[in-house]
Amino acid sequence: MTMMDTITEEIAHFIGLFHTNVEDARLRDNYTHFSLNTPEQFIPPSVAAPSHFEAPYELLGFDPSVVYKAPATFTPIWHPHFVGRYDHPSIPIVEIRTHYGRHEMPRHEYPSYASGKSFTLGIQPLGSVVNFIVQAASLSDNDSFGVGGHGLTFNPALVDNGELLDKAQEVLSDAPISHLDMPESSADLIEIIKSVASELESLSSDSGGPMEAFVHQSTTIEGTYVNGVLVDEAPKLEDYHSFDKDADDVDAEEDAHPSNAKIFADGSVQVDASVELVGGANTTVNDAVLKNIWTGATVTAVVGDHFEINTIIQVNVIQDIDAITSAISSWTNDGAPDEIFNIATFHRVDPLQDESASSHASGGYPGSWIVTEIQGDLLIVNWLEQYIFMSDNDVGILSSSGATTKVIGGDNMSVNQTSIYELSHAYDLILVGGSLYDANIIHQMNILFDNDVVGAVTGFGTTGEGTFSSAGNLLWNQAHIYNIGGADRFDTLPSAYLDTAADFAGGGRNLSSGVLTDPAFAGLAGLRVLYISGDMLNIQYISQTSIVGDSDQIALAMNAVNPHAEATWSISTGGNTLINNAAIADLDSLGHTYVGGEQYSQETLFQSGLISSHPEWAAHDPDALVNEAVAFLDDSMLEADPTEPGFGVPVDHDGHYQNDGLQHVLG
Repeated sequence: MTMMDTITEEIAHFIGLFHTNVEDARLRDNYTHFSLNTPEQFIPPSVAAPSHFEAPYELLGFDPSVVYKAPATFTPIWHPHFVGRYDHPSIPIVEIRTHYGRHEMPRHEYPSYASGKSFTLGIQPLGSVVNFIVQAASLSDNDSFGVGGHGLTFNPALVDNGELLDKAQEVLSDAPISHLDMPESSADLIEIIKSVASELESLSSDSGGPMEAFVHQSTTIEGTYVNGVLVDEAPKLEDYHSFDKDADDVDAEEDAHPSNAKIFADGSVQVDASVELVGGANTTVNDAVLKNIWTGATVTAVVGDHFEINTIIQVNVIQDIDAITSAISSWTNDGAPDEIFNIATFHRVDPLQDESASSHASGGYPGSWIVTEIQGDLLIVNWLEQYIFMSDNDVGILSSSGATTKVIGGDNMSVNQTSIYELSHAYDLILVGGSLYDANIIHQMNILFDNDVVGAVTGFGTTGEGTFSSAGNLLWNQAHIYNIGGADRFDTLPSAYLDTAADFAGGGRNLSSGVLTDPAFAGLAGLRVLYISGDMLNIQYISQTSIVGDSDQIALAMNAVNPHAEATWSISTGGNTLINNAAIADLDSLGHTYVGGEQYSQETLFQSGLISSHPEWAAHDPDALVNEAVAFLDDSMLEADPTEPGFGVPVDHDGHYQNDGLQHVLG
């Protein structure tokens, strides 16, 4: 008996199973052929008897259950041109008068409605839109490090951020408007708008206070102001700061593949001795763009008051007081100064100046209309607050060990970003039974403390090249308020509009002939009307605050066993960038505005830049401060073999390098 191996046996089983399946298929085929030719006498009567089949249900095509009835006729409506795509609520227009959105169809013109039936037309009200957004970012990067085999410990008193926070509170309290609490109701919003207007009215360019401020207030402000000066063109951020600079530097370094060592013919190796510290270079960004094009009209009629304010408040505060040792006076100082920018732009576009918007099609005046009603108040509110707090107070002691040493104690980035675009319907007429409140407010504040102490331990000295930078900070506030609606679009509310508002308030929906014959509606076949029984509140508020503490304490020392005076040094403790950028685009009106009560307009620009100083800081001797905080390690730490390559002396791991997340490179 021949035995098959396992694989052969599996194949045999598979072939047998395959043949079995083939035979089954043949049997099924033969059975079908056989049963079709079965003599009729062998077929049971119940099977042979014809069966009665009925289909009482009519099968229809797919029915999505969407009720739709085409209107009888449409007349296209022309609307003023608006920048960008702006959808209007659709309204079918017929050659009859419209009451309460209901049309009676004449029998002779519309045979399909011979019975005199009516149908109701309506436009979905746009409703209120309210956004309350708070973005807060906090970062703490307070590093402690020691590199270079100096055999020392450096334990100065840690920098307290309390003074920084106190300064921020002081700046806030001296701002032209007090801190605004987030509103909880329409009444709160109205109170905030009136309170801000009252506070701003008390401002004047020569008012006292700790901050040097530029104040400009008028019914209308137009143009771009940079640090209180009207300019033709605003400076560009990319000319002062590049977000791609670091990435480009890294790519260039990778492409160049620089070497920090030289190999000689005798096999000896010489490593470039250098020490580089980046203690600052932090970046904060608050960026916000609000585009409110929620609703507008060719004519806006307000029975009550019309209250409008546009405000930009910008504050930059920097305290950069450095105590630098005279031991590095021979080093090259890049001399980059601190720069402060407050940039504000007010821009207004009047749709009535556009010929295409003011020249209606020839023809008569509208004879029909449709009304959308909002009971109560209409709110268009975007309330945005952005905060960044960053603490980067580094403490370190540096010396050259004959190797390439790079310590990055800063180079942090924190970003808040929001973009909102609101687009809804436009109307031919917006009728407000109450008052209209319109406010655009941008409040920006940057505060930076960059008070550095760089001192030398006794005996420190260098013969190699050295560069030093302790300033070069950039504080940047930029704001843009863009209004759509002419500043001189206001007129007294005609009696015809007042009568129409009274009729609407009583439940009617009749437009008087005085409204229909308004020249603004000439050439329109019908009117889309939005009626707001209460107040209309259009509030756009952006608050941006960045607070950064970058006060470094650095001690410079020599290697304890094998000093490397020829090493190349690079120390940078500044170079911070604080950016606030905000823009509001707000649709006020596409044409005329009639006001039955009082009309109030106010635009305010407040720009302040403060360089804070403390003379007592300049009197400090950085070398004395450093030496008071320096202590020698145990003498046993200096017993290492001085011929050991790399570091001349070993020190404890806490003093040698930071192992708690500090970004550094030792090579």
